[in-house]
Amino acid sequence: MRTFDLQVDSLSDINRELQRRDGDGLETQFEVINPVGAHAVAAGLMHPIDVSIKGHVGYYCAGMNQQARVEILGNAGTGVGENMMSGRIRVHGDASQSAGATGHGGLLVIDGDAAARCGISMKGVDVVVKGSVGHMAAFMAQAGRLVVCGDAGAHLGDSLYEADIFVRGRVESLGADCEEKALDAKTTSALGALLRSADLDCRPEEFRRFGSARELYHFKVDNAGNY
Repeated sequence: MRTFDLQVDSLSDINRELQRRDGDGLETQFEVINPVGAHAVAAGLMHPIDVSIKGHVGYYCAGMNQQARVEILGNAGTGVGENMMSGRIRVHGDASQSAGATGHGGLLVIDGDAAARCGISMKGVDVVVKGSVGHMAAFMAQAGRLVVCGDAGAHLGDSLYEADIFVRGRVESLGADCEEKALDAKTTSALGALLRSADLDCRPEEFRRFGSARELYHFKVDNAGNY
């Protein structure tokens, strides 16, 4: 395993090295030490490598990830996993706002809590939060799944499209056009598989499912106040 030290090596040099590691005779396992809240650590990775970040990170850690497996042994700032396409990101602490924003694919796991707008505008990513999430989680989410093992703040799923939301705890309030839906056998089975992939032993039957009421897809004057 090769080690990069952010107190010695520049962030641009580290990211450049990680981005070019495609496994073709090169190392595939790395650790980054002393991140001390640096922004955009391990951003833009494109190959199936393993990166362990030993400490807290700032904005947009592991953004635009493709194929890489990134572990953050600390807390993450705004936009962790933003616009990720594939691969796996795990935060072994808490995440700030907009975790997994606009993600198209892959799996983001947050062991602690996530702040406001977790999963905002997600487009196919799976986001699993072991703790609770703040207000407006999954705002304008278009596809993918948000799983919350704790509680959800106000306006959950506001202006939701076709994403699925699962919450085990309390929901403060639902956003515009979000409603509770049935947890059928097929959905329960798929949720169970997702929980196992996130290394959780929760029972899928313990969760409530929420999705779009589909009342805001087309303009209706009666709904003008909700747009």
